[in-house]
Amino acid sequence: MYANKRLFWTALILILIGAAHSYYRYAVHHVPFLPGTYSEFWDVEAKVEFVARGTPVSVRLTLPRSQPGFLLGAEHTASSGYGLHISDQDSRMAEWTIREVDGPQVLYYRAQFQVDDAGDSVRVGQPPRIQPVIWSPALETAAHQLLTEAWRESADPFSLARALQQRLSSRNHQHVQLLLSEYSLAEVMVMLLNQADVPSRVLHGLSLEDGRRQQTLQPIVQVFSGDHWQLFDPATDLGQRETHPFLLWQQSAMPILEVVGGYDSRLTFSMLSTREPASSSVHALAISDAVLNLSIHSLPISEQAIFKIILLLPLGALVVVMLRVLIGLKTAGTFMPVLIAMAFLEMTLLTGILTFLLVVGAGLVLRQFLAYLNLLLVARVSAVIVCVIGLISLFSVLSFHLGISDGMKMSLFPMVILAWTIERMSILWEEEGPRDVMVQGFGSLLTAILAYFVMQFPWMRYWMFNFLGLQLVVLALIMMFGSYTGYRLLELWRFKPLMERSDARSD
Repeated sequence: MYANKRLFWTALILILIGAAHSYYRYAVHHVPFLPGTYSEFWDVEAKVEFVARGTPVSVRLTLPRSQPGFLLGAEHTASSGYGLHISDQDSRMAEWTIREVDGPQVLYYRAQFQVDDAGDSVRVGQPPRIQPVIWSPALETAAHQLLTEAWRESADPFSLARALQQRLSSRNHQHVQLLLSEYSLAEVMVMLLNQADVPSRVLHGLSLEDGRRQQTLQPIVQVFSGDHWQLFDPATDLGQRETHPFLLWQQSAMPILEVVGGYDSRLTFSMLSTREPASSSVHALAISDAVLNLSIHSLPISEQAIFKIILLLPLGALVVVMLRVLIGLKTAGTFMPVLIAMAFLEMTLLTGILTFLLVVGAGLVLRQFLAYLNLLLVARVSAVIVCVIGLISLFSVLSFHLGISDGMKMSLFPMVILAWTIERMSILWEEEGPRDVMVQGFGSLLTAILAYFVMQFPWMRYWMFNFLGLQLVVLALIMMFGSYTGYRLLELWRFKPLMERSDARSD
């Protein structure tokens, strides 16, 4: 009785602390309780890495501006010991300087962009000068033929750019192959447009996709017609760019990154999509640094993207506890279904289920073959791991050649956990028979599917990331369910015939 009271008060305190923290986030930080009712923001972080030579270092990074579709908001940098100057002339530029530094260095720049539904509220960029084009004799005929075909199908600079984009995206075109032997796709498109007296230039930007890390800038062609401009990607066919919004990072023909006093420089980007009131980003600037440092939102974007997935694990653990403790569902491993559900989040559910069945089924067959070799446990499990990796690699290659893009994400499956699952299910097959293997396999798959649906629910993803206090609420629920010692639902169904017999005898 004393233990139950202690558990009750512990769970109650955790729930109150979690609820209080969530309300604080809502009342003070103005984070809404419901997603989708506020403005959409993109947090983009640039990470500059290089190795310093032990001499004075100067690092110059081109910065973005507001542009059609995106309004630049708050900006932050992290560069311990460096001086920082941001110039806002013809091209926005951040310059980090330090007198002397040696060894690996990392600099961060983070910007928040509000999605602007007006689209054309901000004018960006000036038309560049049209550069004279001089082709080599071998390329002149191919360029003339491509431009003539596109010219006949166009009526203005933008339609001409679309016609060229459609042709350049076809790598099998013999004229395109000839031009690409000397120049890149973006350079060929700009040269053809300049030959037609259309102002254009090669810039670089980011295709925004929530939670992406270690991304690099993509070349894009900016085409002008009077006071208006549009972006064209010669590497993709028409309409494919519309799947993800595109943020123009470089807005003038200037070097993106210059490092003086270092070598092996590298520029990568991470991005997150959030929904919050327009006033929250401004209000956040008034919060002290000490409070920000205790918030997960003060971490680099790349780490935030990782936590956006990790913070869903407690929900999966809660599903496992409920199914095992209250319902009595059997699984192959305690939390293996949660890790499988995490892999499902990166794939479509149907592809994930088929992958699980194929890998486990083929793994069981290979494990039965290994049983005849009389290997020790460690060697046998290691061999199963190698086989699982080989199977996933084989299925990924087959999926690529069959045009199944989701199949190439099979590498996200937890291979070591799958290997141990196959080993345990093989031993269970030998000791108890195939029926128990099917029961545990079905239970694991069903648990993974239910955990996937809970973790995939948009409101759950939003709440667990933006209200960390809910982690304590989930912990309290797990503790309360963990103290249940009564009958499981499946046990009631299993012992139902005995209860009917006892009732009949009493009558």
